[in-house]
Amino acid sequence: MLLRVFTESQQGATYHQQLAVARTVEELGFDAFFRSDHYLRMGDGDPGPGPTDTLVTLAGLARETSSIRLGSLVASSTFRLPGPLAIVVAQIDAMSAGRVELGLGTGWFDDEHRAYGIPFPPLRERFDRLEEQLEIVTGLWTTPIGDRFSFAGQHYQLEDSPALPKPVQQPHPPLIIGGHGASRTPALAARFASEFNLPFPPVDACREAVARVRQACEKAERDPTSLRTSVALVVCCGSDEAEFARRADAIGRAPDELRENGAAGLPAEVVETLLGYAEAGAETVYLQVLDLDDLEHLRLLAAEVMPEVHGR
Repeated sequence: MLLRVFTESQQGATYHQQLAVARTVEELGFDAFFRSDHYLRMGDGDPGPGPTDTLVTLAGLARETSSIRLGSLVASSTFRLPGPLAIVVAQIDAMSAGRVELGLGTGWFDDEHRAYGIPFPPLRERFDRLEEQLEIVTGLWTTPIGDRFSFAGQHYQLEDSPALPKPVQQPHPPLIIGGHGASRTPALAARFASEFNLPFPPVDACREAVARVRQACEKAERDPTSLRTSVALVVCCGSDEAEFARRADAIGRAPDELRENGAAGLPAEVVETLLGYAEAGAETVYLQVLDLDDLEHLRLLAAEVMPEVHGR
């Protein structure tokens, strides 16, 4: 099992706070630093200092880290046109020497679209647009140098594109598609993705979703083992009950609720939870870290949790 750290930066995190987390993640040997892609804080609380852009952040981190993977979990397809998205991600791939990954989804938080004047179509149209974006992004990346790429879709049209620049990773940076949809999401993952991700699922739901996406791979005549499976879980760990309670309070969550819905408690409890997801089919876990100033939390996880799940 691989452990990755991801943050909800829209809740109030500067670039420098994210940089401190990413550098600590790299120092401690976690596999990756990922972040969400939102422009508006969720829930009550001080929105300051405001949002940071996901791709701008990843580009900065590409130059200020050297080994960890970097990515979005997940970027909203409503925020960016597919042609420029392919260009920017290919550039970040070059800036990072081939370490970027792109999680891409339909978008769901309508409030942030209204707040910043971004169109928010109905769900069916957002899925249609996501599918076209995936076709375009992968088409631009994989078109041989010297050839041209065109696309005539319902929502996007490209004519005679030189399909440049090319990413460092070949055939292209890993794509992550995820969600709890029972049919269209697994089908898109089987067709386009390197990894299928489930956000915050109960263990039984994880097991069922992994089975669905593997069936989708078989239907698409793809080897199911070629598609990695992952989950995202909130993490809150303490070396003792007092420290756990303090960390839970710092993120506005109750200890019992965290134990029920996340990877939470003392280190042995977190390990037990993670191994349960491994048994259900998760090969990678994205640990949602909500207090970005508590770097000692990451050190505890690296020292007492990571060794117990690595390779499991």
